[in-house]
Amino acid sequence: MAKEKQPRKPRAETPKGFRDYFGADVIERRDMLAKISAVYERYGFDPLETSAVETVEALGKFLPDVDRPNEGVFGWQDEDADWLALRYDLTAPLARVAAQFRNELPTPYRRYAYGPVWRNEKPGPGRFRQFYQCDADTVGAPSVAADAEICAMLSDALETVGIERGDYIVRVNNRKVLNGVMEVAGLSGDDKDAERGIVLRAIDKLDRLGADGVRALLGAGRKDDSGDFTKGAGLNDTQADVVMGFMAAKRGSGEETVARLRELVGASKVGCEGVDELETIAALLDAQGYGPDRIEIDPSVVRGLGYYTGPVYEAELTFEILDEKGRKRQFGSVAGGGRYDDLVKRFTGQAVPATGVSIGVDRLLAALRAKKLERGEAETTSAGPVVVTVMDRDRMADYMAMVGQLRQAGIRAEMYLGNPKNFGNQLKYADKRGSPIAVIQGGDEAEKGVVVLKDLILGAKIAESATLEEWKDRPAQVEIPLADLVAEVKKMLAQ
Repeated sequence: MAKEKQPRKPRAETPKGFRDYFGADVIERRDMLAKISAVYERYGFDPLETSAVETVEALGKFLPDVDRPNEGVFGWQDEDADWLALRYDLTAPLARVAAQFRNELPTPYRRYAYGPVWRNEKPGPGRFRQFYQCDADTVGAPSVAADAEICAMLSDALETVGIERGDYIVRVNNRKVLNGVMEVAGLSGDDKDAERGIVLRAIDKLDRLGADGVRALLGAGRKDDSGDFTKGAGLNDTQADVVMGFMAAKRGSGEETVARLRELVGASKVGCEGVDELETIAALLDAQGYGPDRIEIDPSVVRGLGYYTGPVYEAELTFEILDEKGRKRQFGSVAGGGRYDDLVKRFTGQAVPATGVSIGVDRLLAALRAKKLERGEAETTSAGPVVVTVMDRDRMADYMAMVGQLRQAGIRAEMYLGNPKNFGNQLKYADKRGSPIAVIQGGDEAEKGVVVLKDLILGAKIAESATLEEWKDRPAQVEIPLADLVAEVKKMLAQ
């Protein structure tokens, strides 16, 4: 008789393009988001949480770098025949909320949000299918003063989390200016939508591909190092020259850049309107003390998403890091956004002005870690709990009482809940948890009304170098009265 085939065990591995976040990573992200949230609230923005799932119809057809509608999202058909998908950003859900609750929300509506988003794209090094974003948007404000405010707030947020002035720049442009340039290049009209989309995405890749790579995408197309071919916009040399001239329009000052942009847009009405808006934004920022050392006008910023209609902005980190091959390179962009006056209109049929910014949380965290390494600071680790060890199974209530006292005093603490038979394993557990102190009380200590506090951090230092003078007069283990447990633990933690 044939043996029954055993069911296959599931593989214990993270799906491709996804990752797990453990204690220190989660705490580091939480703390950074708390600082950013405080800046946003200081500017008058309120928090909002939306569903991770939206209808495909509500999400629309705006996913970047995708030519076909709904490509790139994780979607499925619900039992009532509606197509649903995980949100790919936090802006499309906001547009739905602004339309759905337009009679209840104040106008303008200022909100910030953060959370995971999902994109069904090919994963690669540093490119995941799930990642965190942190957004702030103003819906219902037609004035570019709202755009200037977002740029100022982004600058403040970066400095608040630890990116020093001089290590970043917020670059500002206007899609209306680019539309004017495209008009001059003969790319206006509905029949040129596909070409304009390719041009936008090509310009947005300037930092990664360089001028030659962008020029190739403006023409017939480009083959990358792997052999994959990306179809280009099919522009002739004259048209491509106009677009490349726009990308090279940045001059030594904002005034000179604006003057050059006026030359490029010529008589284009929409182009001139965009240049005027850039001038206004620069003046509003200057009045608040945000000079070109923090925020500057840069025509090379276009943002790839198709829903931007006016000012666009991007935060770039300018300090150098070493890549995996030891080569120096700039860290690059960590945030971007712009004005999207037509997004809410999809739901209401009426134009609703809106503008906002999105911070790439994982990238900003990576940048902060790189800055710490540059300054020679220790890597962030989460402070483990004080561990109360178990020496006698019959006295679990006593150990739990100690844990309770420590917790009530605001000290992070836990009782060892594994098999207490091997005391060495308890200390190994405490080390693995990053615990600063182990609390020990056997039968003899209990009779005397004392406990032993073992300084695990000090013990590790002594183990590394027993000759260190700074540790010579400080014991790694002390016996104290049980009544002084909280006070002595606090004292040891403070040291």
